Amino acid sequence: MAFIHEIPMKNVIPFTFFLRIIDIYSKRIYDKIMKRDIYQKLLEWKASDRRKPLLLKGARQTGKTYILKEFAKNEYENAFYFNFEEESHLKDFFSRDLKPQRIIQVLSTYSKKEIQPGRDLIIFDEIQACNDALNSLKYFREQANEYHIAAAGSLLGVKLSTVKSFPVGQVNFLELYPLSFFEFLDAAGENRYRKLLEGLEELEPLPQPFHEDLLELLKKYYYIGGMPEAVKYYIKTGSLNEVAAIHKEIIDAYVLDFGKHPPPADVPKISLIWESIPGQLARENKKFIFSAVKESARARDYESALMWLADSGLILRSFSVSTAKFPLKGYMNRSIFKVYLLDVGLLGRLAGVPLEILVRGDRLFNEYQGAFVENFVAQQLSGSLMMDLCYWRSEGKMAELDFLCNVDNKIYPLEVKAGINPKSKSLTSYHQQFQPPLLVRSTLLNLKCDGKICNIPLYGISSLPRIIRLASNSTGT
Repeated sequence: MAFIHEIPMKNVIPFTFFLRIIDIYSKRIYDKIMKRDIYQKLLEWKASDRRKPLLLKGARQTGKTYILKEFAKNEYENAFYFNFEEESHLKDFFSRDLKPQRIIQVLSTYSKKEIQPGRDLIIFDEIQACNDALNSLKYFREQANEYHIAAAGSLLGVKLSTVKSFPVGQVNFLELYPLSFFEFLDAAGENRYRKLLEGLEELEPLPQPFHEDLLELLKKYYYIGGMPEAVKYYIKTGSLNEVAAIHKEIIDAYVLDFGKHPPPADVPKISLIWESIPGQLARENKKFIFSAVKESARARDYESALMWLADSGLILRSFSVSTAKFPLKGYMNRSIFKVYLLDVGLLGRLAGVPLEILVRGDRLFNEYQGAFVENFVAQQLSGSLMMDLCYWRSEGKMAELDFLCNVDNKIYPLEVKAGINPKSKSLTSYHQQFQPPLLVRSTLLNLKCDGKICNIPLYGISSLPRIIRLASNSTGT
């Protein structure tokens, strides 16, 4: 090793500088690529024998345009991108008739390049702004399905709830949510932890250093949330200081939508519901109460405003059931429900949670009667696991469990706790009444299964189906 000393030190690049170069290069990669789980579904859509024009739904700023452009760049020869909000004159191309061959010819002329069937991807963005373009997808399916078309819209869910002429069965649907916690781990360069949680083979506690790391990452996710811009900024800079400002900008954009798109009579009601959500979740009983929106509010007067928020993807609703039978949807009481925000980070901003709370132990998990924990779990169940949200209330209203989960056609109760004291009369009550094969809790405690009770750490909630199967195999249930 003596030869090392023969190298003039002035020609040696300092190791810290070398690390900085790697760091900058990595951040440039993250600037270009935000890995999303939906990408695999897009690949399946492209290869499917049942491929039809695709409608990608999702709230504003969840990354729909980004992922479609990345998909087109990587998987097709060319991308032909048309935005009906930015280029309102595009509507004229669809006003004469909806014949696919004429539309393709016009769009090719407009783009100054011929669109090739099967080799290029046509992207119709903000398609809800052009009803004729939306309806043209039917004719592309019937007459020119060799052309690959992906359409997206930030208020597409709202549009589809009002358009009566849109043909059912002529399109494929996908929905994009904010980044899940597992996707956040990918973005943060902690994919090792995702692989660990997704590849569990034994129901043993994780090594304590891993458990503690994951709790810290979870705490950051609670504050940052899964909106791509907020995550991207944090990954690029390592700073949390501007995250709240990004959240505010996103919320302001949503509020502007309230004033532009819904029926005028619903605008003030939508705003009141939106602003009431943190307070609704701050109560011990988180059932949505219309009188908490406005003292004189009645359900029938606010129903359309609530549906607008749900159809736009800005809220998640979990409906009450009093029995654990299949199909769960058939037993949901649509008049009794909880309302969660689409993203836990936006909930924190709407509630005014300060950055300083991140350094105060586990206080963030316990704020607002555990509202962040429940909202986080609802977000992962609906966005990552694609589960319909519902919760159990006993008929006498003496007991309540946070979620019911359908895994392999069996119903499992899921109790969510913000702390590390998981005792619960409600879980016991549910067990006595329905005798489920397994009782599931999600807390800040490490992974542990003890008899019929299985504790899933909150950071591992997206691995719930896998953990339940492992527990079921080990107990023979």
